[in-house]
Amino acid sequence: MVRRSVLFTPGDRPEMCRKAPGSGADVIVFDLEDAVAPQRKTEARDAVRDVLSDPDFGPDCEVCVRVNASESTLGDDLEALLRDGTELRLDSVMLPKVSSADDIHALVDELETYETVVPVFALLESAAGILAAAEIAAVSATDALVFGAEDLSADIGATRTAAGTEVLYARERVVLAAAANDCTAIDTIVSDFEDEDALREDVGFAIQLGYDGKLAIHPAQVGPINEAFSPSDEQIEWARRVLDARDEADAEGRGVFAVDGEMIDAPLVARAERIRLRAVAVDAWS
Repeated sequence: MVRRSVLFTPGDRPEMCRKAPGSGADVIVFDLEDAVAPQRKTEARDAVRDVLSDPDFGPDCEVCVRVNASESTLGDDLEALLRDGTELRLDSVMLPKVSSADDIHALVDELETYETVVPVFALLESAAGILAAAEIAAVSATDALVFGAEDLSADIGATRTAAGTEVLYARERVVLAAAANDCTAIDTIVSDFEDEDALREDVGFAIQLGYDGKLAIHPAQVGPINEAFSPSDEQIEWARRVLDARDEADAEGRGVFAVDGEMIDAPLVARAERIRLRAVAVDAWS
């Protein structure tokens, strides 16, 4: 499943929720948490339920809901969404402020009371969550780790900078935990949605770190994110040559082979396989 772009939409704006699939995002997240004022939570829950239960709402992208973290508010979210067994277009749930594996287990238990089983996006945005990243990713329900740099910075008392060195260790730790447990790794937001240059630079660095996708807070960010996380034509052709040469070497019983004058070893073959998988996911491999 491709998750290059993960777009948040306020849950109390049903007109925006219905338009969100048109952004081209791979995942749309109807937000019941930070994007909704406390006095509008009930309105947001009802609005999201109305959209998700509409038979005409059937986008091609993944549909996720970010619930609230506190036990009581989470219970209200799930009761409002899942009561009476109404069929919903709900592909996954994002849980914020995850600090331990127990948080994921608690969510799964709550979902099971409504006979609902969906993948969980674990949003890591505290010191405790970052340090427990591997344990959180190891829970079978956890399908993605999401890095939240803004809340993490507040939690540890760091000052956010353009360079991001204050959160670099945490950013890398999330990728490692996700990779070790076969989870998708989703990078943090770029808050200035009008600065496309800053977005492209930040996405490029996230890709260097090993992230699979990135959060978006505005539809204008989706296109640059999708473009950056999609393999280029040059990368696809290189991967094709490597994999073809690998197959030929295997057929001839050779363990060593070269492409474009470069000796190819197992890490480069693995890189070519990753490019192929990403290209297949976006229909760019034929």
